[in-house]
Formats: sequence, C-alpha cells, structure tokens
Amino acid sequence: MHIGELAERTGLSPRSIRHYDEVGLLPGTERTEGGFRVFSEADYGRLLTIMQLKPMGFALEEMPAVLDVLEGRRADHGVVAGLLERSRGMRDRLARQLAAAEDVVRRLEDLGRGAG
Repeated sequence: MHIGELAERTGLSPRSIRHYDEVGLLPGTERTEGGFRVFSEADYGRLLTIMQLKPMGFALEEMPAVLDVLEGRRADHGVVAGLLERSRGMRDRLARQLAAAEDVVRRLEDLGRGAG
C-alpha cells in the first residue's frame, strides 16, 4: 500500500510515517521504480505497535530493541523481564493519569447537569 492509505489506516500523518521509515523503524520498506514507498501489512502492524509504545514513554531510539522482542526476534529472558517490569510501571502511570482525567470529566458532567 502507498503512504496515503497507510496514513489513513493508522491515523498517522504521512510525515510521521516517513520519519519512522527514515529512522529505521520500518526496515525494508520497498519502493516502486518511481521512488514511491510501498508498505506491507507487516509495516502496518509494526506502526500499530509503535503507536502503542509511544504513549508508554519509549523513546524512538529504544523502539527497535522493543520491537525485536515483541516480534520474536529477540527472546533473552533478562531483556524481556526488564521490558516487562518497565512496561508495567508505564502502564500504572498511565492508569493513574486516566483515573485523574475520568475524575475531571465526572466533575464537569456533574456541573453540567446542575447548570441546565
């Protein structure tokens, strides 16, 4: 698929996809004879994973190693255990932020019902 279709399917901008490609997060991206990038379903899946990793706080520089683990190319127990521990901490932080956001929404909804 071309970059426009991939952008539409992921919700990412073509610019972001190009950046991920340029920094090596989409290895082996093919090009047509005219120089246009052609992306596969595997690239689409990888972008979805990248989109999950970003809000967790993983830096772009760390993502190739994390992707290697998640995609089964690296299964060193110590690396997996470290990523799991770190991911749990990130998940817990995000859960606290979500709970705080839900509290704000609830309070605003309560005020909205009283303002009517």
